[in-house]
Amino acid sequence: MSKYQGWMNYETWRVNLEIFDGMTASDLTGSRVPTISELKDAAKEYAEQLIEDSSPEGLARDYALAFLNAVEWWEIADRLAQGMEDSETDQDEECEA
Repeated sequence: MSKYQGWMNYETWRVNLEIFDGMTASDLTGSRVPTISELKDAAKEYAEQLIEDSSPEGLARDYALAFLNAVEWWEIADRLAQGMEDSETDQDEECEA
């Protein structure tokens, strides 16, 4: 399997770009700090719910949900978790200043 734009595959890159770009882990889990496994599950559930809520039942929805099966959810969760760590580091630096 070849990488795509630095991501594990096209599907992961595209879902991250179209759905999760600009989001943080706390957008999915609230203020508590989730485990990577919880974040992975929350991201997948969020994407599935977004598709189900924004498209009528039928072939297009089925294809969109099937597209999610190829997504490497661990990679998206890891990226969201890194964003949390970056945010905490920024806050720590502000407190020290």
